[in-house]
Amino acid sequence: MGVERIHDIFVIGGGINGCGIARDAVGRGYSVFLAEMNDLASGTSSGSTKLIHGGLRYLEYYEFRLVREALMEREVLWKNAPHIIWPMRFVLPHHKGLRPAWMLRLGLFLYDHLGGRRLLPPTRTLDMHSDPAGRPLKPLFRRAFEYSDCWVNDARFVVLNARDAADRGATIRTRAKVTHAERADGVWTVTVEAGGTVETVRARLLVNAGGPWVDEVLSGAVGRNDAHNVRLVQGSHIVVKQKFDDPRAYFFQNTDGRIIFAIPYEDEFTLIGTTDRDYSGDPAEVAISDSEIDYLCEAASEYFSEPVRRQDIVWTYSAVRPLYDDGASKAQEATRDYVLTAEGGNGTAPLVNVFGGKITTYRRLAESTLEKIEGFLGRRKGPWTADAHLPGGDFAVADFDGEVDRLMQDYPFLQSAHARRLYRLYGTRSRLILGNAGSADDLGRHFGADLYEAEIRYLAGNEWAVTGEDVLWRRTKRGLRLTREEAAAVSDFMQTLGADKTNTTAK
Repeated sequence: MGVERIHDIFVIGGGINGCGIARDAVGRGYSVFLAEMNDLASGTSSGSTKLIHGGLRYLEYYEFRLVREALMEREVLWKNAPHIIWPMRFVLPHHKGLRPAWMLRLGLFLYDHLGGRRLLPPTRTLDMHSDPAGRPLKPLFRRAFEYSDCWVNDARFVVLNARDAADRGATIRTRAKVTHAERADGVWTVTVEAGGTVETVRARLLVNAGGPWVDEVLSGAVGRNDAHNVRLVQGSHIVVKQKFDDPRAYFFQNTDGRIIFAIPYEDEFTLIGTTDRDYSGDPAEVAISDSEIDYLCEAASEYFSEPVRRQDIVWTYSAVRPLYDDGASKAQEATRDYVLTAEGGNGTAPLVNVFGGKITTYRRLAESTLEKIEGFLGRRKGPWTADAHLPGGDFAVADFDGEVDRLMQDYPFLQSAHARRLYRLYGTRSRLILGNAGSADDLGRHFGADLYEAEIRYLAGNEWAVTGEDVLWRRTKRGLRLTREEAAAVSDFMQTLGADKTNTTAK
């Protein structure tokens, strides 16, 4: 009988932080086991405003370290994943009676120079009466500032980190809930329930990256009674029919001091958000409230000449941000910085807890976590992720259009929009989906819009997709384009695939 394997690291949580830590760790030579109780990115990490940004408004709260780190990460992450991350220009109209123009200019000057910007273009001032950005807005906005940040497909960002971690040897287990974790003789024994089966996994170190459930992991699985570390803040978004055809996004100031974005989304829609309010319920049950819908519609209507109405909404989504509880009086003032705590060693199995954080700084958070892990387990290899492409991102940041053209040359039957969508989701791995196809018929069953069986099979076999929701709302966003009947057909097909609910077969 063989000796039971003891992993170096067990990670709880399949959001951006957990998957980023698992990827960094396995790339440094540690053996890693990650368990996520639902689908990857099914919580906070798919409910963001989908920006890789410095956080311009955080300058008002003197979060200079966080902003600088985030600004520096924009171009690093863009180079790592140019298929799912790309530059976007943001238009910030000057609203008389709110922040004065000199304050906006000063903030944007710091924004341009604090983070070592090289590729992203700098801030410029716009005359809104002559610039196309002024057309959708009320004529009272005469001047605006245009600056750079980046867009990210957040749910795919998580999955690609998990895919890379698995490619490097990590075990990624979805729909696998950690129910108990106890330490003895310098080792953690972790109980995992998945698909009606119970498994125990042993590891030298435990990382709690449970996101909104991080305190629940401590009080439940680990058995702590003093777990009160995070402040849960709800953020909700609405998606409406396209409000403008400009490729730029808008940054709107509100009279209550908060801000919202209006962002081009999935070619035919506009994404508006986010809200900030304290949340005390089950994070799994979070949903947009009537008051949040009213708030977003009214805030956007302050700027757009055509108001945003409830009947324009085609989809909403909400998530709970697990901010570190720093005692801030308002939800929007609570720090977005991350906090790491570590305990154990000297014969006691170590525990590292991850609190807070934002998607932009996930890679740096992972590096900071690995510094703590190295203190317990010893150093293997040094940092490596700054120059490492995520799966499908192995092409130059300026060559996306050229890559799409080459894909269409190789597969002449592809429509331009379909080719661009595939490359935006999968990059160079699009060819793994298309294979030897010589026509659309070779892609198998057509489910509606441009979603074919070949893509769904790829997602089930390579990206831990198990349900129709996984495919339609986290991996592809085709849920915005399919009818209710077509979406039901995708769900039925996923069931017929017979995917293992723990999805250990993803290669």
